[in-house]
Amino acid sequence: MKLLLTSGGLTNNSIEKALFELVGKKSEETTLVFIPTASNVEMEDKDWFINDLINIRKQNFKSVRITDISAVSEDIWRPQMEEADILFFEGGNTYHLMRWINKSGLIKILPDLLKTKVYVGLSAGSMVTNPDLALRLSQIIYRDDMEEKPMGGLNYVDFYFLPHLNSPDFPNRMEEKIKEVAKTLSKKIYALDDQSALKVVNGKVEIITEGKYLELN
Repeated sequence: MKLLLTSGGLTNNSIEKALFELVGKKSEETTLVFIPTASNVEMEDKDWFINDLINIRKQNFKSVRITDISAVSEDIWRPQMEEADILFFEGGNTYHLMRWINKSGLIKILPDLLKTKVYVGLSAGSMVTNPDLALRLSQIIYRDDMEEKPMGGLNYVDFYFLPHLNSPDFPNRMEEKIKEVAKTLSKKIYALDDQSALKVVNGKVEIITEGKYLELN
């Protein structure tokens, strides 16, 4: 299984290079399907969403399709995913995305799809690959998901991924706060800023960064 877990998407040359190393094709030969589902319930200004798509557009892919697993049926989203080289899961609300990965039935076929495709996550899209959605972590660090109940993740990795390290938009994601919360967990934590990513191939982790990251526990 090949995963590229990002905090901010395709934000620099190092992350872009890592992606195409995973795909094994030039950009103009590569197809991508963009899954925006996590962003649907975010109510604030969505400049970030537009910027994420712009960064994808800059890669000069052969084709970019957009398919929302919460808005269309499997007979629409499944063929698009089967034909794509990259499955790109956008950021937003982690619980909303995981809920629809389960509800849509994608959770059952995703492992087979990823035998031949690359999974790219951005923020929430990366966090759903965790063993679980770490409710306590999200409540303390993100001040979010206060009404949610514990929920399992895809369990594609054996650590917790935390995006947006030291971002001014998320003051609780500063290093000191993350280190404090990490003491309550036994699993490894990777906290990455928006210029960093994790390249994971069959469980082996490589850190890709032009910024800063924390590796805890």
